[in-house]
Order: sequence, then C-alpha cells, then structure tokens
Amino acid sequence: MADETKKNTTEPAGPRDARLWSLDPEPDTPEMSRRQFFIKLGVGSLVVAGAGTALFAYQYLSPNVLYEPSPVVDAGKPDQYPAESVTLDPATGIYVVRAAEGFYALSAVCTHLGCLTAFKPEQGIIACPCHGSKFRRDGTKIEGPAPKPLPWLRVWLSDEGDLMVDRSTVVPERQYVRV
Repeated sequence: MADETKKNTTEPAGPRDARLWSLDPEPDTPEMSRRQFFIKLGVGSLVVAGAGTALFAYQYLSPNVLYEPSPVVDAGKPDQYPAESVTLDPATGIYVVRAAEGFYALSAVCTHLGCLTAFKPEQGIIACPCHGSKFRRDGTKIEGPAPKPLPWLRVWLSDEGDLMVDRSTVVPERQYVRV
C-alpha cells in the first residue's frame, strides 16, 4: 500500500500530465490558434494605423492660422502729445512725432536687423542700441549699418478724434496730419 500512495503523490512524467496538477483543471477560455493570433494582430495594426492617419488628416485639414493683433493702433488723443515731442510706444513699435507741421508716425524697428530703437532727447536723435545706427527725428539715417531710413506709417484722425496709426502701411515722407 505504501507503493500505491507513493504513485499518487509523485509528479507527472511529462508535459501532457501537467494539466492534472494545475489549480484550474478545466480552463474556460479556449486556446487561440496561430491563425487567430495573427488575424487579431493584423486587425489591431490596421486600427492603430487608421487612427494615426485620421489624426494627421484632421491636423492637416484644420486651419493653421496665426492670430496676430490688428496692425491699426489707437495712439490716443492729440492733446496728450507735447509740442515738438517724439513718443515711443514699445508695445506696438511706433514713434508718434508731433512737429510744427503736424503729426506723423515712424516705425521704431531698426531697418538693419530689426532691433527696437530708442529716442535720445538730449541729442535729438533716434538710436539703435544693437549696432549703433542713428536716425534723425524724421527717420532719415545719420550713420550706422542700417541700409534704409525708418519708414513713415499711415496716420489719420478717427471719428472720435483719436490718432490712428496703421503699422502695415508705409507712406512717403512728409505726410503730416494736422489737428
């Protein structure tokens, strides 16, 4: 009898008998064949590729718009500018100049490499801090590497009496707005 108990407690001889020793003798899930595995793998790959294509198609077809502020700037009432003054608005990159002839606006961006210039009231000039270009109050170049003078910008009075400056419209020199 000792031999019979010994036979029942020994481990199985091969892989076929391994099922006998598993905790769940009857698995509920059937085995997946090799063909089913590759079909599921292929369908999954197609779903991932389709989702990626749809994502890139949506990105391509959606508008790629850069929202910039309007080039038209409200420079305020003419009364706020003292006589013979040059006023820099660094947020918009313009100078509003009040001369004896009237108002005009200049771009504050240097024509050399695009640096923001600064008005030097003690010298009466507009100077570029980056490479030393110097301009007169009317934007003409005095010295430095800048290839062109500072451009004059379109200025007009709105219906409310405010000075309006269009930064996108360059006008010929000597066009003043008289108030």
